[in-house]
This record gives sequence, C-alpha cells and structure tokens, in this order.
Amino acid sequence: MIRTLYVSVVMTAVTLVLLPFQLAGILLGNNLKRIVPLLFHRAACAVIGIRITQVGARTRETPVLLLSNHASWLDIIVLSAIAPVVFVAKSEVANWPLFGWLAKLQRTIFVERERRHKTGDTARAMGDRLGGGDVVVLFPEGTSSDGIRILPFRSALIGAVHHTIGDQTHHDRVTVQPVSIAYTRFGGIPVGRALRDKVAWYGETELLPHLQGVFASGAVDVTVSWGEAVSYGMTADRKQIARDAEAAVRRMTARALRSPAASSSGTNEETAAAVPAFNQT
Repeated sequence: MIRTLYVSVVMTAVTLVLLPFQLAGILLGNNLKRIVPLLFHRAACAVIGIRITQVGARTRETPVLLLSNHASWLDIIVLSAIAPVVFVAKSEVANWPLFGWLAKLQRTIFVERERRHKTGDTARAMGDRLGGGDVVVLFPEGTSSDGIRILPFRSALIGAVHHTIGDQTHHDRVTVQPVSIAYTRFGGIPVGRALRDKVAWYGETELLPHLQGVFASGAVDVTVSWGEAVSYGMTADRKQIARDAEAAVRRMTARALRSPAASSSGTNEETAAAVPAFNQT
C-alpha cells in the first residue's frame, strides 16, 4: 500500500511538471511532443522499478513502423522509455479515466476495430504520422496475451506502409522492424506460469488491482529485443510482412524467456540507449 501511494504521488508530480511542456510541444508542433513522453516514461520506470535490458538496437532509418507483441499496459511504459514513439490503440482506450487522457497527450492513434470500414482511415493516419517523422508502434496481435504465447499478427493496419509511400512523395520505401517484449522477472523471481498473471494484463483481469500489484512489487525486469529492420516498397505484401514479423517476435520472445538471468543489468543499458533515440527522430 505504501509503495502504491508513493508511485502515485511521485508520478502525479512528474505529470504536473511535464504537462505544460507537452502541451506546448503539441501546439507548436516542435520536438518537445516527442521528448516529453520519453522523459515521463523513463521517470515511470525509475519510480515503479522497471529494469530494461535491450538486445540488438532500434533502427535509425525513417520512416519506421515497429511491430511488437503485447502483454500488458507496461508495454507502453517500456517502449516509450526507450524511444519517442506513438501507439495505435483501440478506440475504447480514449475514454478510460486518466489513461485515455495520457494516451491522447502522447498523440495515440485510435482505431475502431469493430468498424472494418474505418481500417483505411486508421492506416492513413498511421501513414501521415510515419511520413511526418514519428516512430509508430503497432501491436498486430490486436489484443494482449499472457506474455508467453504470441498470438497471430493481423495484417490490415500494416497497409499503412503503402499509404505512407503513396501519400508522401519524398518516401519510396518504409522500414518495418519487429520488436519483442518479454517480462523475465517479477519482484526478483523468474516469471513462469505462476507469476505471468502478475505482470501480463489480459483477459478479464481488472486494471486497478493489476496496477497495485505491479506498483507493490518494486521490481519488474523486462527484455526488449530488436529484430532485423527491413525496408519495403509498394510491391510488398502486407500479409507476408505480418508473417515474417510474427515469426521474428516469436523467436526473440522465446529466447528472452529462456534466459531470465540476463535481465538483471537492464537499467543502465536502457538509459544509455534511450538518450540518442529522440535526437535522431
């Protein structure tokens, strides 16, 4: 209870300090809109106790679409602490108390999954962000999993690659990079079947009790693995892109979960990697 209160108070203070700068960045259209979320989520990692180990490196090619597995609300904090990214999320998130507001401040792209005719609009919005220099993160599974299994990657929104090429005349190719998020330790104990519900947020699990459990743990170790970045042109098959990315994420996740001890030195490695990330976007 004390740790939960501590995390809540500190993050409220961080939010109040950074909020004016993020609003200014959005209104003025400058790089603050990318830097501030990076700083916010790095502070969240420090306060919550999230320790990140990176394997490989994020591409510095632009425009770039990241295709990641999805296990928890923690995924947002982890990826946002490493690089200045924007996410694609289901439209319901926009109406969540507090979290919907934070998602909007990070310029999240919301998709109405039940309305298939809206997919094209979302893909075009993704294309606009990619063409404008944003690093876009898509969770192609379409929902969160238990953090161990990788669900099939859906390909519809990967069509944003083609929209970027078609709508932005100065780009004839788009880089796609798979990324794996694997939670390896929780409270210092390797994450297995008994603990996966403590870190993965999926199914009918309620959000607030899950948040409290993570805050109280004081330590979450996660391995972020970067796959091979591939540049695609207009002739690329979005379904093949999805299959290749899914296979890469599946391999990287399995490898990270087999070696949980490697995640014990994550904080310094994450911090060093995150600093140049926003300077080159």
